Amino acid sequence: MKKINVVAAICAIMACFVYMQCKTAKPADPRGEAYAGAATCAKCHSAISNSSLHTAHYLATVPANLSTIHGSFAKNANVFDFSPSQKIVMEKRDSGLFQTYYLNGKEVESHRFDIVLGGVKGESYLYWHGNALNQLPVSYYSMQNQWLMSPGYMPGQVYFNRPIATRCMECHASNIGGIPDKSPQLTGGEQFDKGSLVYGIDCEKCHGPGARHVEFQTNYPEVKTAKYIASFKSLPRERKLDVCGVCHSGNKSPMLRSTFGFAPGDTLANYKLPEMVGAIDTGHLDVHGNQIQLLQSSKCFMGSKLDCQTCHDTHQNQRGNLLLYSQKCLGCHSTTKHNYCKMANTIDAQLIKTNCVQCHMPALPSRVIIAPTQTKSASADILVHTHHIAIYPQQVKKVLAMAAGK
Repeated sequence: MKKINVVAAICAIMACFVYMQCKTAKPADPRGEAYAGAATCAKCHSAISNSSLHTAHYLATVPANLSTIHGSFAKNANVFDFSPSQKIVMEKRDSGLFQTYYLNGKEVESHRFDIVLGGVKGESYLYWHGNALNQLPVSYYSMQNQWLMSPGYMPGQVYFNRPIATRCMECHASNIGGIPDKSPQLTGGEQFDKGSLVYGIDCEKCHGPGARHVEFQTNYPEVKTAKYIASFKSLPRERKLDVCGVCHSGNKSPMLRSTFGFAPGDTLANYKLPEMVGAIDTGHLDVHGNQIQLLQSSKCFMGSKLDCQTCHDTHQNQRGNLLLYSQKCLGCHSTTKHNYCKMANTIDAQLIKTNCVQCHMPALPSRVIIAPTQTKSASADILVHTHHIAIYPQQVKKVLAMAAGK
């Protein structure tokens, strides 16, 4: 009888221990128990999940390795000269991939590629300095297909301590948590919890926490209407714009609280003050910039129910597909509907149908996304499409020249 009681006591202790472990175990997703994680979403939404892997949102941050860094590490192609005596060399070492600073041929400083930031027009790179994130001084620019100085650096100046703040990560990651910095004068930047980083823009960044949705749909598979998850299509237009505006409505206005807490249906003005936009400015275009405001200033927007999703499917890589976007325009501006192209009697009809975007939402020099070189602080050949839909005379001239075969 005593043996039975001892065994029962041991079992009770073990059960209690297991229960406490379950109660104190960290959730699978670092954002908390309300989140399911992108891998869980993929189990039911595999097609959408697979196509999303190729989008700019997914690539906003990824771990750095030879497959995610697109600049060359080949000899002579892996060097950027800051001055005749200073250079950064992109190096493959046994312990990883590094940017190494040489002064008069001698190694001064070297830091690992840890995180790739961006991935479309170019890539910048971050490295962990303790619990702080710093930007590496050399970036890769896709259009130029070469290593150039990172944005924010001045010609001839080499340093590795340009800090990355929470606001940067709010638009390039789905989550990263901060930790108290007891000695900011020593660390020189915000401190982050490395384990809390969720790379890229994932499903729940745009659709909200999904654990409750997963639980319900798993228990009731016969219910085909999505429950407990935000449907983007069901949001009113202003709230749709707010979702996109988290990262595409400018970074100059003061933040009220972190947008990591923003969920679809929330009002963006509760997280950041609205950008003060005066005259329509297409001379300082930026993917993070005032694209929402530029769209709102367009007659097409004001005279219709147009929103970002009208033209953009964020689950698909549609970069450079100008024909697709022109077809979106023709959904309203057809020969049988209002305001067809005024150039219809001047140039070929097929040319019109494939060049709406080039004329009315052209790719213009950014002057915000800059490619510094050894001798100058900015290059004007970084192009960004404007979302102010209008007539751009210079672009019209280019299309007319194209029609004339010039």
